Formats: sequence, structure tokens, C-alpha cells
Amino acid sequence: MIIIGELINGTRKRIKQAIAERDANYIAGLAKKQGEAGAAFIDVNPGTVGDKEVEDIVWLVKTAQAATAKPLCFDTPNPKAMAAALGAYEGSAVPMINSISLESERREAMLPLVRQAGCNVIALSLGDAGMPTRAGDREKAALPLIDLLQEEAGLPPERIFVDPIVTPVSTQPDVVGLICAAIREIKQYHPGVHVTSGLSNISFGLPNRRLLNRVALTLFMQAGMDSAVLDPLDQQIMAQVYATEALLCRDEYCMNYLTAFRQGRLEG
Repeated sequence: MIIIGELINGTRKRIKQAIAERDANYIAGLAKKQGEAGAAFIDVNPGTVGDKEVEDIVWLVKTAQAATAKPLCFDTPNPKAMAAALGAYEGSAVPMINSISLESERREAMLPLVRQAGCNVIALSLGDAGMPTRAGDREKAALPLIDLLQEEAGLPPERIFVDPIVTPVSTQPDVVGLICAAIREIKQYHPGVHVTSGLSNISFGLPNRRLLNRVALTLFMQAGMDSAVLDPLDQQIMAQVYATEALLCRDEYCMNYLTAFRQGRLEG
């Protein structure tokens, strides 16, 4: 399971404060802790706009990469900020662009950057029709986007992370089934691509969100999801990852599960 650590996000009150005050120790600490907890990528999202976003994401990139060798995931819809983040990155590991979609404006703005960088990319299952609400909507956007990224940007499938768009179950009761169907079709269409998600969106507006997130994680993994944007410092959900991988035969001889147990990572 490829974990993308979600905690450095300027929409969170404490992170917003740290970015505004240039609290490098706090941001660096979060980057380091997420990597140590099992994140394969560290997401950096300034949560600001315009020229301020460009300045903030460059500072975040420099601060985070000084604290961890993990590759960063540049999380911004602003092409200027994305270009600045790519320019500021000096890590040896291949980073990630978050994100591109089939929406005309975002596709035209981000595709040249994806092509030039040749790095990992999160591909949102969104087209000009807007948010997916019906059966087949996610697949209708995802499959041609996979083709576009391979043919127009030259990306190998293993660098494409398709996001089927997780929306709240509180507003659409059948959404989990629709997402699982989309995951299966995406993996059948091209087994080499990854499927990721902003997992916590599923529980928005409901109590005990972490419980819903954990159950949704297992269902999505069973359908074929092999990546997620989540909080790697949440020991319960990370334990769920290790257990589910073991039960789905994605952990040979349960070695990762046993290692996590010996390290005390299955408690909590």
C-alpha cells in the first residue's frame, strides 16, 4: 500500500498558522514523523492562492525535503505554484504532482508540467461534466485520462495514480459501491496503474469518522485500491492497512504484518 501523508495541508488550522509564521521546526517535524510512520510520499499543500501560494509552496518544499528523504507530493491546482514546487525540489526520489484531471482548463494547464517533469501524478476521475454522481461517471473520465498521460505525457503506467473521487456517504448512500466498481474497472483496464484516494472524504459530516474511514479503506483495498492519501500517524488506520494487505495476499508470508507487530505498530 502506497501511503501519501496528508498532514501538511494549509487548510488545517495549525498548519495554516505554521505556514504563516514560517515555523520550519513544526513542518519539518511533521514531514519526518509521517515518513517514519510509513508514508511513501509527503503531501505539501499550502492552502493559499495566487502569488502567496507560489511563495508558500516553495517554502514548504524546501522545509520538508530538508527533514526527510521521502519524495514529496506537490498539492496545488495552480500551475505557477506547481512549476515553482518542481523547480524547488532537489530530492533524489521521484516526486508526485497532485493533480491533473480531464477537465479542459486543468488538463491544458497541468499536462505540459507533467510531460516535462515525467514524475508520478495523481489523475482525478473528473471531466468537464463535473463531480461524478452516477454509475460509470468515474470510469468515463479515468480511462481516457490514463491513455492521455501515457500517450501525450509519456508516463509509464506505474507513475499514474488514478483517484476515483471519494465523496461523502452522508450525501450519497450508494457511493461506496460506485467507487468500488470504478476501481475494479480501472485496474482491469490497465493493471499497471495505481489507484489512490482522498480516503477521509467518505466520512465527511458524520460522527466517529475514523471508524468509517477504516472500514472504507478495507472495502476499497479489496476492490483493488493500492494507495491512499491519509494520516500515517493514525496508528489504527495503519494497522488496518497491514492487516488488510495480509488477508488479501498482498503481504508474502505476512512479513510486513509481523514486522509492524514487533515494532508495536498494531496497537492502539
